[in-house]
Amino acid sequence: MGSFSVWHWLIVLVIILLVFGTKKIGNMGSDLGKAVKGFKDGVKGEDDKSSAANATPSQVADKATIDIDAKEKTKS
Repeated sequence: MGSFSVWHWLIVLVIILLVFGTKKIGNMGSDLGKAVKGFKDGVKGEDDKSSAANATPSQVADKATIDIDAKEKTKS
C-alpha cells in the first residue's frame, strides 16, 4: 500500500472524464468560478453596497439586461 503514482491518477482522470464528460466538468468549473467571484464581491464591504444603492438603474444593470416599460393593452 504505497502512494499513488502518476499512472494511477491518469487512470482516475480518464474514468472521471468518461463518467461526467468534458462539458459537465467545464460547467462545474465555470459555476465554481462564478461562486468564488460572488463571494469576493460579497466580502468587499459596505462601501460598494452604498454606492450601488445610489446609482441609477442603467448604471447597475448589466449589458445583457433590457429595460422596457410595460403597457396595458386596451380593447378598442
